[in-house]
Amino acid sequence: MDPETRTPTPKSGRHPERALTDRWVKAKFEPGMYADGNGLYLKIERSGAKRWVQRLVMRGRRTDLGLGSVALVPLASARAQALENRKIARSGGDPVHERRMSSAVPNFDAAVDQYLGVKLTEFRNEKHRKQWRSTLDTYASPVLGSLNVSDVTMRDVLRVLEPIWADKTETASRLRGRIEAVLSWATVAGHREGDNPARWKGNLDQMLAKPSKVTKSGNHAALACDDATRWWVALNARSGMAAKALLFLTLSVARSGEIRGMTWDEVDLDKGLWIVPAERMKAGREHRVPLTDAALALLRALPRMNGSPYVFFAPRGGMLSDMSISAVMRRMQEVEDKAGREGFVDPRSKRPAVPHGLRSTFRDWAAEHGVERDLAEMALAHTVGSEVERAYRRTDMLERRRTLLEQWEIFLTAQTPEKIVPLNAKKVS
Repeated sequence: MDPETRTPTPKSGRHPERALTDRWVKAKFEPGMYADGNGLYLKIERSGAKRWVQRLVMRGRRTDLGLGSVALVPLASARAQALENRKIARSGGDPVHERRMSSAVPNFDAAVDQYLGVKLTEFRNEKHRKQWRSTLDTYASPVLGSLNVSDVTMRDVLRVLEPIWADKTETASRLRGRIEAVLSWATVAGHREGDNPARWKGNLDQMLAKPSKVTKSGNHAALACDDATRWWVALNARSGMAAKALLFLTLSVARSGEIRGMTWDEVDLDKGLWIVPAERMKAGREHRVPLTDAALALLRALPRMNGSPYVFFAPRGGMLSDMSISAVMRRMQEVEDKAGREGFVDPRSKRPAVPHGLRSTFRDWAAEHGVERDLAEMALAHTVGSEVERAYRRTDMLERRRTLLEQWEIFLTAQTPEKIVPLNAKKVS
């Protein structure tokens, strides 16, 4: 039975394996202990607080080891830690002792956990809490996460900020302040010494342009429709999980964040459907994405990592970073530059195309081929019509959007001379 529709029970008899899901963990509030596998349990207190607990047998004695709050430690991370602890215990080691020894100087990810464990209560706005954590997880963790806070340098901080300073200046500026706050806490806690490498004045302001002076880039640089097929061939020649994610992003015309957070329990391969939950959508509404043949073939060929719920996972099983997908397009452009070709640039701004700009490429293609506005906008998960119109609309045009994405796939892959099926407002989904 699907673990999201049944209640996991405490360990008894046959041990469960990956019995829990992220969605179930978020929805469950009844006090108790719920087994997942490898001795990992979700413990829900009477107060509603949720935390991870692992039961291990070390030297003949059972030990309960706390792995952190659910709010700060996602299911995939708890599973990875539980598996590592179990390996240590089975080899005769003591994961409790090892954790205590390594906790003298935490790595950046652990420092973020400790800092936010204290400071999140100061944020009144729930959206602010989520944004604080999200920006650090998305941009800082892939670069700084495994580094001890005592070893983080200005060069490390620049590796985080430079790729997004021009295109996402506001986000990058806020991110810098958050990294500075975490490292400041680490200094006060005795985990590092010296200047804060994320400090702006007299430090990073000498290496980065002032946010107020950064040229506004306007819209995201989009790929020209005439270059789409050539670009698609070049992308298919690349390997790696980030390249696969970019392929799927192009076929589904979804946003990068939706792709990177995509989990297998959101996908129905038999029905050719991906359902993105409301909490992961920009508009805050569930979005159904029809999957074309090429998208399904890509998903079926993907490897899966034990302990990771993500479809497109990072090397350690976590979520891919936004930078990893952008880097694929940057490297493709670098190849063009070295060959002396213009490459894949926005026909208006002449800036190299970026992943988010592919949605604009799709929109331009749809407009050029007479696709009705509402259908194209719904494919992009944009809000269509007034509040009253949306209240009376009973369909999300799923099957018409499926046909539209199939035509988009034919255009990208150049399988046959393109023929766009008329998709006008008179057709009924």
